[in-house]
Amino acid sequence: MQVPMSPDDHFADLKRLIAATNGKARRITVIMPMLYEGRQHKRKYRESLDCAIALQELVDMGVDNIITFDAHDPRIQNAIPLNGFESVPVAYQMLKRLTNTFPDIIFDKEHTMVISPDEGGMNRAIAFASMIGLDLGMFYKRRDYSIVEHGRNPIVSHEFLGDNVEGKDVIVVEDIIASGESALDIFYQLTEKKAKRIFMCCSFGLFCNGLEAFDKAYEQGAVTAVLTTNLVYRSPELLKRDWFKEVDMSKYMSFIIDTLHHDSSMSDLLNPVDRIDKLLEKVKQRQIEEGLIK
Repeated sequence: MQVPMSPDDHFADLKRLIAATNGKARRITVIMPMLYEGRQHKRKYRESLDCAIALQELVDMGVDNIITFDAHDPRIQNAIPLNGFESVPVAYQMLKRLTNTFPDIIFDKEHTMVISPDEGGMNRAIAFASMIGLDLGMFYKRRDYSIVEHGRNPIVSHEFLGDNVEGKDVIVVEDIIASGESALDIFYQLTEKKAKRIFMCCSFGLFCNGLEAFDKAYEQGAVTAVLTTNLVYRSPELLKRDWFKEVDMSKYMSFIIDTLHHDSSMSDLLNPVDRIDKLLEKVKQRQIEEGLIK
């Protein structure tokens, strides 16, 4: 997949901007929608800890605060313990887009379920499920650790752990779609288990292996919609897909910038629970009026 600039190019330009303003600005805050090398957060074999090194490099250049969205592992903030680091959740914006596009989703344990695609994403899925009061299931990735292919141990199978999904809408919560192989395997497994509709809420949709496999899954009814934010580059081809639903983060981003500019507290912005409760109450009242629920 061709993109206008590589992550390394972006990071180099960011450092040039910081160098140009350092010594003149009262405070430097970096808003990095997708954390640079966010998946390179722990060492495997002789790999470098790129994300931790990048954060420390920014702090050494004079950056006071770093704000990112849905970090792959928020514990990376331990690399800069004396500086500000915020991993902003996108759950409210995801739910708002989901309910606006599919107003008949009923958010109770009988009709809908949240799924984590792997054990590493459980904290994200637990937070998402608890905020909307749904049951949680997960897929366990069984890998062959004797083999390394393309820098990773290949997945042998996905084992589902959770309640029966038959007849339920399923929301798969993920941070990044890279190749999409794991997501597609999960879609087909959930279809075999007779899930009613399958939605994927993913913060960053990269689709490195192209879109054809997702087109096929959509045509076969294995996935209803894939929701991703506009925090990363989206190709014109992706924007034309019927299964793709974009989650606009521009308004939320402007609130964050405005709050920082006025030296106000970001606590309310960072905690989406109250906004989600109000949204779900509004959805519930509309569904009662339309006769979908009693």
